[in-house]
Amino acid sequence: MDTKLSITKFILFLFLASYVRAQTKVFDVTKYGARPNADITKALTNAWKDACGSTPPSKVVVPKGTYMLNQLDLKGPCKAPISVQVDGKILAPKDPKLLNGVDQWVKFGYINFFTLSGGGTFDGQGEMAWKHNDRRKNKNCDRLSMNFGFAFLNNSIIKDITSKDSKNFHVNVLGCNNLTFINMNINAPATSLNTDGIHIGRSIEVKIYNSNIGTGDDCISLGDGSKQIRVINVTCGPGHGISVGSLGKYPNEETVEDLTVKNCTLKNTDNGVRIKTWPGTPIISSVSKMHFEDITMVNYPSKIKIIDLSFKNIRGTSATHQAIVLDCSSSVPCESVELNDIDLTFNGAATTAKFANTKPTIKGKVPKHVA
Repeated sequence: MDTKLSITKFILFLFLASYVRAQTKVFDVTKYGARPNADITKALTNAWKDACGSTPPSKVVVPKGTYMLNQLDLKGPCKAPISVQVDGKILAPKDPKLLNGVDQWVKFGYINFFTLSGGGTFDGQGEMAWKHNDRRKNKNCDRLSMNFGFAFLNNSIIKDITSKDSKNFHVNVLGCNNLTFINMNINAPATSLNTDGIHIGRSIEVKIYNSNIGTGDDCISLGDGSKQIRVINVTCGPGHGISVGSLGKYPNEETVEDLTVKNCTLKNTDNGVRIKTWPGTPIISSVSKMHFEDITMVNYPSKIKIIDLSFKNIRGTSATHQAIVLDCSSSVPCESVELNDIDLTFNGAATTAKFANTKPTIKGKVPKHVA
C-alpha cells in the first residue's frame, strides 16, 4: 500500500475517533436523582432511556461511590452507539427473594455497538443465596439470579468490569455476535455453588482476553451453538476449569465448533479443560475444532474427557501421578487428537498418561502411556 495513502487513512481514523469522542453526549445518573448509598434503579433506567434515544453517540455515567440497585433490564435497539461507564460499586439486594426470581440481576439486550466499562464493581452479595442453594436436591427451591445477562448484543465490548459474589452464574451470554470481554474480573469463593464465571450459548465470535476468573463452578462454560470462541490470557481458579457442555441433554441442540484456549493458567481447579456430554442421548450433534495451547496448570487433578482436540506446550504440576486421561466413548471413539510437548510433574516425579478408545498423535515430550 502507498505510504502517503496509509498516512492519510491513519489521520482520517484519528479524526473520526476524535470526532466521535467530541460528539458523545453524556447522561450522568446523578442528574436523574441518583445518590450514593441509595437505590439508583429508577435513575439508571431513565438515563438509559434518554441515552438510547440520542442521535449522537451516548454515554451513561455512574460516578464513584456505592449504590444500591434492584433488577435492571436495559434494552435497545438504540439510535446510535451507546456506552455505560460505571466507576462506582453497585450492590444487589442480599435477600434473593427481593429479585423476584428473575434470571439475571442486570440485563443488557438487543443493542448494536454497546460498551460497558469504567472499572466498577457489580456485587451480587450472594452469600445468603449460596447457603440455601439446594436446587440439585430440591427442584422447588427459589430461582437464583445471575449477575449479568448479555443477550443479542452485536459488535460490543465489556471492559474493566468486576463481577463479585453472584447468587448464580456471573455472566450469561446468549445470541450475541462479536462480543469481547477485556480485563474482566470475576470472583467468588470456591464454596459458592453454581457460580459459573462466563457461560456462552448460541453465540458467534465471543472473545475473552486478559481476564481473571475465580468461582465455585466452571470459570468458562460453552453451551450449544457456541462458535468461534477465543479465550486468551485468562487465569482460572478456583473453580471447575474451562468446560464445553454439558451437551446432549435437550433436543435440537446446535453444534459447538472452533474454540481456542491459549496462554491461560489454571490454578487449583477441580478440572483442567474438558468436554461434558450426557450418556444415552437420543440426538446426534458434534463438537469440533477444539484447540488448547500454551496452558499452565498448577495443582491440577486431571480427569479429562476429550473429543477432537489438540494440546500443545502444556506445563506445570499435577495433583495426581496420572496427568493425562483421554477417556472416550467406546461407541464413538475420539479421532484426530494430538498431544504435543506436555510436561507435567507430580511431587517432582514423572507423571503418566492413560488413553481409552483413542489413539492420539504424539509429538515431542509427553507423559508415558500406561495401559
